Amino acid sequence: MANSTPTKKLTDKIAVITGGNSGIGLATAIRFVAEGARVFITGRRQAELDAAVKQIGGNTVGIQGDISKLADLDRLFATVKEQAGRIDVLFANAGLGEFMSMGQITEAHFDKTFGINVKGTLFAVQKALPLMPEGAAIVINGSIVTIKGFPAFGVYAASKAALRSFARTWAVDLKDRKIRVNVVSPGTIITPGYKNELGFTDEQIEQFKAQAAATTPLGRVGMPDEIAKAVVFLASDDSSYVNGIELFVDGGAAQI
Repeated sequence: MANSTPTKKLTDKIAVITGGNSGIGLATAIRFVAEGARVFITGRRQAELDAAVKQIGGNTVGIQGDISKLADLDRLFATVKEQAGRIDVLFANAGLGEFMSMGQITEAHFDKTFGINVKGTLFAVQKALPLMPEGAAIVINGSIVTIKGFPAFGVYAASKAALRSFARTWAVDLKDRKIRVNVVSPGTIITPGYKNELGFTDEQIEQFKAQAAATTPLGRVGMPDEIAKAVVFLASDDSSYVNGIELFVDGGAAQI
Protein backbone atom coordinates (compact mmCIF):
# COMPACT_ATOMS: atom_id res chain seq x y z
CA MET A 1 0.00 0.00 0.00
CA ALA A 2 1.44 3.36 -1.02
CA ASN A 3 2.39 5.85 1.67
CA SER A 4 -0.31 8.51 1.66
CA THR A 5 1.65 10.97 3.82
CA PRO A 6 2.31 14.09 1.72
CA THR A 7 5.97 14.95 1.18
CA LYS A 8 7.08 18.13 2.90
CA LYS A 9 8.38 20.68 0.44
CA LEU A 10 11.34 21.98 2.49
CA THR A 11 12.49 18.90 4.39
CA ASP A 12 15.94 19.43 5.97
CA LYS A 13 16.33 22.85 4.33
CA ILE A 14 18.03 25.69 6.21
CA ALA A 15 16.11 28.95 5.74
CA VAL A 16 16.76 32.54 6.77
CA ILE A 17 13.88 35.04 6.89
CA THR A 18 14.66 38.70 7.52
CA GLY A 19 11.86 40.49 9.32
CA GLY A 20 10.44 37.18 10.46
CA ASN A 21 8.99 38.47 13.71
CA SER A 22 5.62 39.65 12.37
CA GLY A 23 3.30 39.88 9.38
CA ILE A 24 4.31 38.13 6.17
CA GLY A 25 7.71 37.08 7.55
CA LEU A 26 6.15 35.38 10.56
CA ALA A 27 3.48 33.65 8.47
CA THR A 28 6.21 32.38 6.14
CA ALA A 29 8.34 31.12 9.02
CA ILE A 30 5.35 29.13 10.29
CA ARG A 31 4.84 27.66 6.81
CA PHE A 32 8.54 26.88 6.36
CA VAL A 33 8.73 24.98 9.64
CA ALA A 34 5.55 23.08 8.78
CA GLU A 35 7.20 22.11 5.49
CA GLY A 36 10.23 20.66 7.28
CA ALA A 37 12.71 23.55 7.28
CA ARG A 38 14.94 24.79 10.07
CA VAL A 39 14.42 28.55 10.19
CA PHE A 40 16.44 31.53 11.38
CA ILE A 41 14.43 34.74 11.69
CA THR A 42 15.51 38.32 12.33
CA GLY A 43 13.71 41.31 13.78
CA ARG A 44 14.61 44.68 15.20
CA ARG A 45 12.53 44.34 18.38
CA GLN A 46 13.65 41.61 20.76
CA ALA A 47 10.29 41.21 22.54
CA GLU A 48 8.46 40.63 19.25
CA LEU A 49 11.20 38.28 18.10
CA ASP A 50 10.92 36.18 21.25
CA ALA A 51 7.12 36.05 20.89
CA ALA A 52 7.45 34.99 17.25
CA VAL A 53 9.85 32.15 18.05
CA LYS A 54 7.41 30.95 20.70
CA GLN A 55 4.48 31.18 18.27
CA ILE A 56 6.30 29.31 15.50
CA GLY A 57 7.19 26.58 17.95
CA GLY A 58 10.31 24.51 17.46
CA ASN A 59 13.02 24.40 14.80
CA THR A 60 13.39 28.20 14.88
CA VAL A 61 16.14 30.54 16.03
CA GLY A 62 15.54 34.28 16.50
CA ILE A 63 18.44 36.70 16.00
CA GLN A 64 17.88 40.36 16.85
CA GLY A 65 19.14 42.80 14.27
CA ASP A 66 18.50 45.64 11.83
CA ILE A 67 19.30 44.71 8.22
CA SER A 68 20.33 48.29 7.43
CA LYS A 69 23.29 47.82 9.83
CA LEU A 70 26.02 45.72 8.25
CA ALA A 71 27.42 44.66 11.62
CA ASP A 72 24.02 43.17 12.48
CA LEU A 73 24.03 41.25 9.19
CA ASP A 74 27.52 39.95 9.89
CA ARG A 75 26.38 38.73 13.29
CA LEU A 76 23.31 37.08 11.75
CA PHE A 77 25.23 35.10 9.17
CA ALA A 78 28.05 34.22 11.57
CA THR A 79 25.39 32.66 13.83
CA VAL A 80 23.79 30.78 10.94
CA LYS A 81 27.20 29.53 9.77
CA GLU A 82 28.07 28.33 13.27
CA GLN A 83 24.74 26.63 13.96
CA ALA A 84 23.74 25.34 10.52
CA GLY A 85 26.68 25.72 8.14
CA ARG A 86 24.64 26.72 5.09
CA ILE A 87 21.56 28.55 3.77
CA ASP A 88 19.30 26.75 1.29
CA VAL A 89 16.59 29.45 1.22
CA LEU A 90 16.81 33.16 1.88
CA PHE A 91 13.56 35.12 2.12
CA ALA A 92 14.64 38.76 2.00
CA ASN A 93 11.45 40.04 3.54
CA ALA A 94 12.37 42.84 5.95
CA GLY A 95 11.22 46.26 4.85
CA LEU A 96 9.11 49.25 5.71
CA GLY A 97 6.93 51.85 4.06
CA GLU A 98 5.71 55.26 5.13
CA PHE A 99 3.41 57.64 3.31
CA MET A 100 4.88 61.03 2.42
CA SER A 101 3.56 63.30 -0.31
CA MET A 102 5.75 64.78 -3.01
CA GLY A 103 6.86 68.16 -1.72
CA GLN A 104 7.02 66.88 1.87
CA ILE A 105 9.69 64.20 1.40
CA THR A 106 12.66 64.58 3.72
CA GLU A 107 16.18 63.25 3.47
CA ALA A 108 15.56 61.23 6.65
CA HIS A 109 12.49 59.57 5.07
CA PHE A 110 14.45 58.68 1.94
CA ASP A 111 17.48 57.40 3.84
CA LYS A 112 15.39 55.29 6.20
CA THR A 113 13.34 53.69 3.41
CA PHE A 114 16.25 53.00 1.07
CA GLY A 115 18.55 52.08 3.96
CA ILE A 116 16.32 49.20 5.01
CA ASN A 117 14.55 48.18 1.82
CA VAL A 118 17.37 48.54 -0.70
CA LYS A 119 20.70 48.68 1.12
CA GLY A 120 19.57 46.17 3.73
CA THR A 121 18.25 43.69 1.16
CA LEU A 122 21.30 44.06 -1.08
CA PHE A 123 23.78 43.33 1.68
CA ALA A 124 21.64 40.62 3.27
CA VAL A 125 21.72 38.73 -0.03
CA GLN A 126 25.40 39.42 -0.68
CA LYS A 127 26.46 38.33 2.81
CA ALA A 128 24.29 35.19 2.61
CA LEU A 129 25.82 34.02 -0.68
CA PRO A 130 28.99 32.43 0.77
CA LEU A 131 26.73 30.09 2.75
CA MET A 132 24.45 29.21 -0.16
CA PRO A 133 25.10 25.94 -2.02
CA GLU A 134 24.44 25.35 -5.68
CA GLY A 135 20.71 25.21 -6.38
CA ALA A 136 19.70 27.42 -3.43
CA ALA A 137 16.76 29.82 -3.67
CA ILE A 138 16.41 33.53 -2.94
CA VAL A 139 12.96 35.09 -2.61
CA ILE A 140 12.60 38.86 -2.31
CA ASN A 141 9.50 40.53 -0.90
CA GLY A 142 8.36 43.11 -3.44
CA SER A 143 5.02 44.88 -3.82
CA ILE A 144 2.38 45.72 -6.39
CA VAL A 145 3.64 49.32 -6.13
CA THR A 146 6.39 48.34 -8.59
CA ILE A 147 3.85 48.71 -11.41
CA LYS A 148 1.04 50.82 -9.90
CA GLY A 149 1.09 54.39 -8.65
CA PHE A 150 -0.27 55.09 -5.18
CA PRO A 151 -0.44 58.63 -3.77
CA ALA A 152 2.30 59.66 -1.32
CA PHE A 153 4.05 56.30 -1.63
CA GLY A 154 6.74 57.25 -4.15
CA VAL A 155 9.89 56.55 -2.13
CA TYR A 156 8.60 53.17 -0.99
CA ALA A 157 7.56 52.29 -4.54
CA ALA A 158 10.97 53.24 -5.90
CA SER A 159 12.67 51.09 -3.27
CA LYS A 160 10.57 48.07 -4.23
CA ALA A 161 11.20 48.71 -7.93
CA ALA A 162 14.93 48.61 -7.15
CA LEU A 163 14.47 45.16 -5.60
CA ARG A 164 12.64 43.97 -8.72
CA SER A 165 15.58 45.18 -10.80
CA PHE A 166 18.06 43.46 -8.47
CA ALA A 167 16.28 40.14 -8.97
CA ARG A 168 16.77 40.29 -12.74
CA THR A 169 20.47 41.10 -12.40
CA TRP A 170 21.12 38.56 -9.67
CA ALA A 171 19.38 35.79 -11.61
CA VAL A 172 22.09 36.32 -14.26
CA ASP A 173 24.93 36.92 -11.79
CA LEU A 174 24.17 33.64 -10.01
CA LYS A 175 23.34 31.45 -13.01
CA ASP A 176 26.60 29.49 -12.79
CA ARG A 177 25.68 28.52 -9.24
CA LYS A 178 22.11 27.62 -10.27
CA ILE A 179 20.75 29.88 -7.53
CA ARG A 180 17.24 31.04 -8.41
CA VAL A 181 16.14 34.58 -7.56
CA ASN A 182 12.45 35.50 -7.60
CA VAL A 183 10.21 38.25 -6.25
CA VAL A 184 6.85 37.79 -4.56
CA SER A 185 4.77 40.97 -4.81
CA PRO A 186 1.86 41.14 -2.38
CA GLY A 187 -1.21 43.27 -2.78
CA THR A 188 -2.81 44.81 0.28
CA ILE A 189 -2.06 42.59 3.27
CA ILE A 190 -3.01 43.97 6.67
CA THR A 191 -0.10 43.37 9.04
CA PRO A 192 1.08 44.94 12.34
CA GLY A 193 3.16 47.33 10.22
CA TYR A 194 0.06 49.38 9.50
CA LYS A 195 0.07 50.43 13.14
CA ASN A 196 3.78 50.13 13.97
CA GLU A 197 5.21 51.79 10.86
CA LEU A 198 2.35 53.74 9.27
CA GLY A 199 0.66 54.77 12.51
CA PHE A 200 -2.85 53.90 11.33
CA THR A 201 -5.74 53.76 13.77
CA ASP A 202 -8.15 50.80 13.72
CA GLU A 203 -10.68 52.99 11.91
CA GLN A 204 -8.12 54.04 9.28
CA ILE A 205 -7.15 50.40 8.72
CA GLU A 206 -10.78 49.45 8.12
CA GLN A 207 -11.16 52.32 5.64
CA PHE A 208 -7.97 51.29 3.87
CA LYS A 209 -9.16 47.69 3.67
CA ALA A 210 -12.47 48.78 2.16
CA GLN A 211 -10.74 50.96 -0.45
CA ALA A 212 -8.34 48.16 -1.39
CA ALA A 213 -11.12 45.58 -1.60
CA ALA A 214 -13.08 47.83 -3.94
CA THR A 215 -10.20 47.95 -6.45
CA THR A 216 -9.36 44.23 -6.25
CA PRO A 217 -11.13 41.72 -8.53
CA LEU A 218 -11.42 39.21 -5.67
CA GLY A 219 -13.13 41.89 -3.59
CA ARG A 220 -10.99 41.65 -0.46
CA VAL A 221 -7.52 42.20 0.95
CA GLY A 222 -5.13 39.27 1.40
CA MET A 223 -3.90 37.36 4.42
CA PRO A 224 -0.21 36.96 5.36
CA ASP A 225 -0.52 33.18 5.00
CA GLU A 226 -1.61 33.59 1.38
CA ILE A 227 1.73 35.26 0.66
CA ALA A 228 3.55 32.63 2.72
CA LYS A 229 2.17 29.84 0.54
CA ALA A 230 3.49 31.59 -2.56
CA VAL A 231 6.92 32.00 -0.93
CA VAL A 232 6.97 28.26 -0.15
CA PHE A 233 6.36 27.61 -3.84
CA LEU A 234 9.21 29.90 -4.93
CA ALA A 235 11.54 28.46 -2.26
CA SER A 236 10.86 24.81 -3.07
CA ASP A 237 11.56 22.45 -5.94
CA ASP A 238 7.98 23.01 -7.11
CA SER A 239 9.39 26.12 -8.82
CA SER A 240 12.61 24.49 -10.06
CA TYR A 241 12.29 26.13 -13.51
CA VAL A 242 11.08 29.51 -12.24
CA ASN A 243 13.76 32.21 -12.15
CA GLY A 244 13.83 36.00 -12.25
CA ILE A 245 10.06 36.45 -12.07
CA GLU A 246 7.77 38.76 -10.13
CA LEU A 247 4.83 36.75 -8.80
CA PHE A 248 1.89 38.98 -7.95
CA VAL A 249 -0.21 37.66 -5.06
CA ASP A 250 -2.77 40.42 -4.97
CA GLY A 251 -6.25 39.15 -5.85
CA GLY A 252 -5.76 40.64 -9.31
CA ALA A 253 -5.31 44.25 -8.14
CA ALA A 254 -2.19 44.90 -10.22
CA GLN A 255 -3.75 43.50 -13.38
CA ILE A 256 -6.59 45.98 -13.83
